[in-house]
Amino acid sequence: MMKKMSIPTSKISLVLFLCQIISALDVPLDSKLLEDLSQPPTITQQSPKDYIVDPRENIVIQCEAKGKPPPSFSWTRNGTHFDIDKDAQVTMKPNSGTLVINIMNGGKAEAYEGVYQCTARNERGAAISNNIVIRPSRSPLWTKEKLEPNHVREGDSLVLHCRPPVGLPPPIIFWMDNAFQRLPQSERVSQGLNGDLYFSNVQPEDTREDYICYARFNHTQTIQQKQPISVKVLSMDSLNDTIAANLSDTDIYGAKPVTERQPVLLTPTGSTSTKVELRGNVLLLECIAAGLPTPVIRWIKEGGELPANRTFFENFKKTLKIIDVSEADSGNYKCIARNTLGSVHHVISVTVKAAPYWITAPRNLVLSPGEDGTLICRANGNPKPSISWLANGVPIAIAPEDPSRKVDGDTIIFSHVQERSSAVYQCNASNEYGYLLANAFVNVLAEPPRILTPANKLYQVIADSPALLDCAYFGSPKPEIEWFKGVKGSILRGNEYVFHDNGTLEIPVAQKNSAGTYTCVARNELGKIQNEVQLEVKDPTMIIKQPEYKVIQRYGQVSFECIIKHDSTLLPTVTWLKDNDELPDDERFLVGKDNLTIMNVTDKDDGTYTCIVNTTLDSVSASAVLTVVAAPPTPAIIYARPNPPFDLELTGQLERSIDLSWIPGDENNSPITSFVIEYEDALHEPGVWHYQTEVPGTQTTVQLKLSPYVNYSFRVIAVNKIGRSQPSEPSEQYLTKSASPDENPANVQGIGSEPDNLVITWEPLKGFQSNGPGLQYKVSWRQKDVDDEWTSVIVANVSKYIVSGTPTFVPYEVKVQALNDLGYAPEPSEVIGHSGEDLPMVAPGNVQVHVINSTLAKVHWDPVPLKSVRGHLQGYKIYYWKVQSLSRRSRRHVEKKILTFRGNKTFGMLPGLEPYSSYKLNVRVVNGKGEGPASPDKAFKTPEGVPSSPSFLKITNPTLDSLTLEWGSPTHPNGVLTSYTLKFQPINNTHELGPLIEIRIPANESSLILKNLNYSTRYKFYFNAQTSVGSGSQITEEAVTIMDEAGILRPAVGAGKGYSEILFATSPVMHTVRPTFYKVQPLYPRIRNVTTAAAETYANISWEYEGPDHANFYVEYGVAGSKEDWKKEIVNGSRSFFVLKGLTPGTAYKVRVGAEGLSGFRSAEDVFETGPAMASRQVDIATQGWFIGLMCAVALLILILLIVCFIRRNKGGKYPVKEKEDAHADPEIQPMKEDDGTFGEYRLFSFVSSAPF
Repeated sequence: MMKKMSIPTSKISLVLFLCQIISALDVPLDSKLLEDLSQPPTITQQSPKDYIVDPRENIVIQCEAKGKPPPSFSWTRNGTHFDIDKDAQVTMKPNSGTLVINIMNGGKAEAYEGVYQCTARNERGAAISNNIVIRPSRSPLWTKEKLEPNHVREGDSLVLHCRPPVGLPPPIIFWMDNAFQRLPQSERVSQGLNGDLYFSNVQPEDTREDYICYARFNHTQTIQQKQPISVKVLSMDSLNDTIAANLSDTDIYGAKPVTERQPVLLTPTGSTSTKVELRGNVLLLECIAAGLPTPVIRWIKEGGELPANRTFFENFKKTLKIIDVSEADSGNYKCIARNTLGSVHHVISVTVKAAPYWITAPRNLVLSPGEDGTLICRANGNPKPSISWLANGVPIAIAPEDPSRKVDGDTIIFSHVQERSSAVYQCNASNEYGYLLANAFVNVLAEPPRILTPANKLYQVIADSPALLDCAYFGSPKPEIEWFKGVKGSILRGNEYVFHDNGTLEIPVAQKNSAGTYTCVARNELGKIQNEVQLEVKDPTMIIKQPEYKVIQRYGQVSFECIIKHDSTLLPTVTWLKDNDELPDDERFLVGKDNLTIMNVTDKDDGTYTCIVNTTLDSVSASAVLTVVAAPPTPAIIYARPNPPFDLELTGQLERSIDLSWIPGDENNSPITSFVIEYEDALHEPGVWHYQTEVPGTQTTVQLKLSPYVNYSFRVIAVNKIGRSQPSEPSEQYLTKSASPDENPANVQGIGSEPDNLVITWEPLKGFQSNGPGLQYKVSWRQKDVDDEWTSVIVANVSKYIVSGTPTFVPYEVKVQALNDLGYAPEPSEVIGHSGEDLPMVAPGNVQVHVINSTLAKVHWDPVPLKSVRGHLQGYKIYYWKVQSLSRRSRRHVEKKILTFRGNKTFGMLPGLEPYSSYKLNVRVVNGKGEGPASPDKAFKTPEGVPSSPSFLKITNPTLDSLTLEWGSPTHPNGVLTSYTLKFQPINNTHELGPLIEIRIPANESSLILKNLNYSTRYKFYFNAQTSVGSGSQITEEAVTIMDEAGILRPAVGAGKGYSEILFATSPVMHTVRPTFYKVQPLYPRIRNVTTAAAETYANISWEYEGPDHANFYVEYGVAGSKEDWKKEIVNGSRSFFVLKGLTPGTAYKVRVGAEGLSGFRSAEDVFETGPAMASRQVDIATQGWFIGLMCAVALLILILLIVCFIRRNKGGKYPVKEKEDAHADPEIQPMKEDDGTFGEYRLFSFVSSAPF
């Protein structure tokens, strides 16, 4: 009988109080807003708790913090104030708390050992760092010792002790010979965890005098060598010879042959031992045995299984390795050593303890005056950690009193806070294995409302779709938000609007009459503010004449129509696809304004053609299938599908099989290739026929396998090359007996839909698979890696069961077993599932941006701990947005862009950036539930680029010898304009060009009068702008100076090169008769309206051409801003479009079009940018030319070192370990990686030996 639990009255009142606490304020991530708000200090970076330093290098103890106003820093050492001003060797970095202790200029690292703690303080509180224990690394020399030779009889065991000097951190041990070759290891000979070399049994080949133990101290980059150990194995043959020489014939002589021995453990000793390991660490257990033959080691866990996916065997199975251990891994582990003579075992009792780890770490709290809140600090460990609180770095028991604060164990409750309640609180969770320290501030703010959405922001939506109007706000206390339509409209209410907590107004179905001005008003007790936004509602884009299904004979012509209707203010683009891919690069495909025509159709044109219409707001598409058929064949023999089989007969009826026979029908001039047998289950699915089997066309009888509890009838279908016959008439019915199920449900899965549940799903058995009446399922589950019993329920014939109250994202073992009235199916297999995911807890840290060029940047970040992901890691997202253009100094609407990088990436590329601009970004981790918190915004700037072309070039006021030029500055200056360049030259009537004149114009000019020109002459002008990076694309124009007063044209470009026609002009002042107009040479040829549509690695270039027919075009392109020569592609035929392939993703290109044979006639330059690369795309470094060259250089260098070492060794000279290691290339003593990720050399490696070479 269960006992009722009584809850004290004080506890009830506390629970009720917590339920009534108002949620804390959310501070938007608006940079200008955050700059204005006061904020207590927050530690952003600090050195590790246990910090081992190189005694030869400067000691850097990190402490970085942020706050408003910026915090000041102080340090304690061994619990007392550390006055850095009194120590000339210690400095603090400017605007930082990081200490630099100068060791390289006379300081001693040992003098600065101790426990350090940093405090960051401003007027709102004080945050503290962890206790940072500074210890210099140590690599002591090997003690001098005299080693006696080891004489051991063949077959006996042997242990060579290493006993390395105690260093900090402990050294890495390995055994080598005098030639610096690794000593071979096997099941018989191996190195133990303590560094000793164990022989299960020695053999004659083990005799040698150079067993040398090496200790490598990575921190100080030194290697220590023990004196060589000599081993001599006494074989039985040599012993027999010695005995024979000293004994008489009558004596019984001869040493015993090598005797086999059963296993004996060399380590560990005894039958039992114990080991304690900490949660999350790697558990290493070792058993090494002596014996002959060499024993084999096997590991088991008493009363359980070794954890799957975390268990590994090393050192020829002598070492058991379990990674990421938890409390569930505690228990008795038995190693068994066995050979042909017997076995021995040892039991190691493992206890897993745990340093404190967070369940709920305290989080920063932003409150308004008079509000309530809580700080919660919950941690677990083994033993259970104790919780203590500090305020501004002082134990809360002796901290200044705050009437709004009440401490209740792991919770601090705040009620009716005031601005003076702002402080930084520290939670310390500790047990005998470690501690956790977390800072969390309480910031009490009183702020009038602010609206962060830009004023008069324009929103455009398609009619009958949702409209979301933003009103991002902040204030303390939290403002109330109201919306109005129009300048004097009434407040918006009713079901036609949705008001979101973040201030956004949603119109679920926007209509034409929804357009207009909307006003958002935010008010609290400290003030009121309002903002207006505009809404435009556009007509949807529609395809009013869709492409239709076509059947066309080979070599014919076919056309698909695609006529659209769209909003007059939206510019649509029409794209045609074939089988969801771009059209073939074939001149037979002609794309018109409203249609697609295919000339001379071939078989490969068969497929689905899709018309896609895109605008900036919507997209529609329609598809049609094209079937290409051959011309009608000549009359021939008529082939047809066979007639159906008949006269079906069932014989040989058994519980699980039956024989079916039939008579084939007429094959109709095409031999029958096979028969298909189908069955109907009249008991479960009457009228539904299922495939049973298929037999060759020569066979007319078959034995069919049956399932229990099915009412069968069969039919047969004949098949030939023409097709399938009609089904035969059904056979008679046959009902099989019931039985327990033969199989269990398939596709069993365990996937949580919420953070606290596990949804178990499966594919139910089909009716005939039930094998009997009363089909049900036994659903069982238990948490993986936890000693829990199976929990089971029996459910009806359904396909899902939900387990509630589970922990977030933990693995479960799941199985589903079928049963019916006659019994259970066989035991099902187990599958691994996971309970529901929750949003990630931690933001990526150490976000760094490397600007590669004006349009491309590379972002690095540190990955988040996998435990904080709380779900399946899907990747990382980079949110980035342009803050402002540095050339215009004007802010604009912030449009955030997102790039997703799959997997556990630590970097990504940002393509398509605008030059000379200020950007910000943050990084978030993504799991199946969604996104985690964003990292702090990281600001960066792009350098200058080349400008775009001037916005216009107008030529006005023509006179006899002058023209006036006016122009507009580039739409995208991409930097600070330094000047303009004007080039011009005359053109005669045969389109030949005269000399080119160039003029440099200051950047602040916008017009120019050109004088001293030839009268009645056509000039061509080229105009572009420059920044410090280079020249931008140019704009071209042509103009003609007017005739003289007589109206007669004189030569303009030298003898024989003037216009051949006469240009006749009149003046209303001087002439009263109607003038005669003569033909004027047109501006042909001309290439204009060059447009580009770019994808990731290709771009579609199109243009308009005016001029003589049969022109041969070419396309020139190159990287924008590059001084490299233009690349040239010849256009096939006289098409007015071309596809550039093989482009680099995320790169700006320049392009122009020209005509062969027409000197100088090219289009104006156009600039386009390819799309960004997919985040998951990687470059194979092994295929890069620079990498191959580097590897060749390294190989050559190693060869030279080998030759030098060989020469020096032959001369008897001594040489350092570095050269020996390079010569023998042993992986244990290879150069270590430097911090920058490249392979370094033994820059500071020293080699110390206690014995001569």
